[in-house]
Amino acid sequence: MIPLIVIEGATASGKSGLAIQLAKELNTEIISADSRQVYKYMDIGTAKVTPDDLREVKHHLVSLIPPDQSFNAGMFAKLATEAINSIWAANKIPIICGGSGLYVQSLLQGLCFLPNIPQQIRTRLKEQLEAEGIASLYHKLQVVDASFASKISENDSQRILRGLEVFIATGIPISQHWQNQIQDNPYKVFRILLDLPRDILYNRINDRIMNMIDIGLLEEITGLLSNGYTESSPGLKSLGYKEFLPFINRVSSLEDCLASAAQHHRNYAKRQVTWYRKCTFDLTLADSSVRISEVVNNIKDLLTGEENANRRESI
Repeated sequence: MIPLIVIEGATASGKSGLAIQLAKELNTEIISADSRQVYKYMDIGTAKVTPDDLREVKHHLVSLIPPDQSFNAGMFAKLATEAINSIWAANKIPIICGGSGLYVQSLLQGLCFLPNIPQQIRTRLKEQLEAEGIASLYHKLQVVDASFASKISENDSQRILRGLEVFIATGIPISQHWQNQIQDNPYKVFRILLDLPRDILYNRINDRIMNMIDIGLLEEITGLLSNGYTESSPGLKSLGYKEFLPFINRVSSLEDCLASAAQHHRNYAKRQVTWYRKCTFDLTLADSSVRISEVVNNIKDLLTGEENANRRESI
């Protein structure tokens, strides 16, 4: 089995910093599990690591596609698997780092292969979305597949439609399809969770947004629009970008957009924390500022099969 280190946590919890420290200590490479850092030209609003960090530690699955293209968990799992095999072939332990829970799940649990959905079902659901709104469809998803609904945003139209179309087409909730799937996990995984106290996390989110503005987020968004990308481009629908479009379009104040961005990021962090409560981790850290040697020792104990009495103890 291939040993794999996975670092997860809410936005602004310090995942990237910890991953870079570990990568340097272990002389290895990082695979990003961030659904927005795959976009080119979107550096500030997605909190990508600095060019200096990229020179020091090789990162995979960062800046892959332009903002007008879509990316999904299936594509991530395929590309991440290729990167893992390449890193392991070089006798290095791959590090997965990111807060996109569905991406990590797709890699660790495998992809759920479902039958083709008849076009008429998709067309009917899109018509219902336009007529009734996303809240109505999310409520319907909660009724037929509460488990899947609890793991996604109530505003995530793509996944809400996916959950409903799978249930309508097969009569089985998508969460049940996942449970029924025969899994063949080729990895020996050490999962680390960064679980900061909520007040500290929220302060870090607020500070991060203000810093993004200071270092040029608005100019980055303006540049994207100037280069032909639009508000309907998947990249510009991202958290941290869409909130500032009203200011750029001169229909809202910067203060209102800042408040909206901060609130949306906090809401996202809350959903991430809820997701992680349903997962099992080998090490939970209440702060990203830890003694890296202790983390390395914990990893080596598990990955070499040694007994580790403190395996799930928080540092």
